[in-house]
Amino acid sequence: MRNTGVLVEDGRPAGAGEGADAPAPPRYWPVLLLGAAVVPGSALFLLGRWGDAPAVQAWRTVCLAVTVQALPFLLLGTALSGAINAFVPEGVFQRILPRRPALAVPVAGVAGVVLPGCECASVPVAGSLIGRGVTPAAAFAFLLSAPAINPVVLTATSIAFPGDPAMVLARLLASLATAVVMGWLWLRFGRAEWLRPVVRHTGHQRGHSRWDEFRRGFQHDFLHAGGFLVLGAMAAATFNVAVPRSVLDTFAAAPWLSVLFLAGLAVLLAVCSEADAFLAASLTGFPPVARLAFMVVGPMVDLKLIALQAGTFGRAFAVRFSAATVVVAVLCSTLIGGVLL
Repeated sequence: MRNTGVLVEDGRPAGAGEGADAPAPPRYWPVLLLGAAVVPGSALFLLGRWGDAPAVQAWRTVCLAVTVQALPFLLLGTALSGAINAFVPEGVFQRILPRRPALAVPVAGVAGVVLPGCECASVPVAGSLIGRGVTPAAAFAFLLSAPAINPVVLTATSIAFPGDPAMVLARLLASLATAVVMGWLWLRFGRAEWLRPVVRHTGHQRGHSRWDEFRRGFQHDFLHAGGFLVLGAMAAATFNVAVPRSVLDTFAAAPWLSVLFLAGLAVLLAVCSEADAFLAASLTGFPPVARLAFMVVGPMVDLKLIALQAGTFGRAFAVRFSAATVVVAVLCSTLIGGVLL
């Protein structure tokens, strides 16, 4: 009998050879089916039991607290960065800042007072400023000073240290001095190959919607920086859980060791600059200069900030710049704190 079925693409009648072409089931399909049914449930059960451990709960709490604490300011910074990118003409910064880079650095450092945010906000803004033609040294001075000398931080410091205006003044001067010195050091020793900003859309393009450019710039910066923020928060939470309280008491008695220890602690704890003064005030066993170093170093170098800088400007920049900033911040805190405190 003649086959009158409809031909398919390979020229065979439809339905011909269907039994031969049907894929055979995996050889060990019962085992695979059983594993798919049992393994996910067992993994969830074990993770749930492990997650009830006090150390894991503490780690989860600290990680979430650091992320939630910094997230609003990251939103502020990326929104401001997107606004600068889309709405502010490039010539504005050339008119505001002095032409000589050595003079532009202190002006940019003082301008940090206008950004009421933490270090998470200053990184994308500094990146946007560089993209708009600002000399990197001035942008980095702004990056360091903004989270440390803005009115919100100074007000929080005065509340955390009531009746101690010298601590507020010392924090202002030491932070500003660190930012300016680091800007000048970049002018003298910085190299272009260390600074490799992430390729992104910058500047208003004629014929394009400014609001669309703002949205794209904000979306890029926030998603890019948010991942590094989470990584930094996880590292900070790990340190909080792993280091016992007795270690803090060991270093409190030695003046120089206490300064170095609290400076390193500020890097690892990654506390937002709006809240670090209250933590510093609670460290009553440490001398005032050490607590000042904690408040000066923290907003400029911490784990989440290093991660943000590496993601925005490149790892080569973040390693060198962060290490130099810690040294300068400790020296400025010791000198200014030794005089005022």
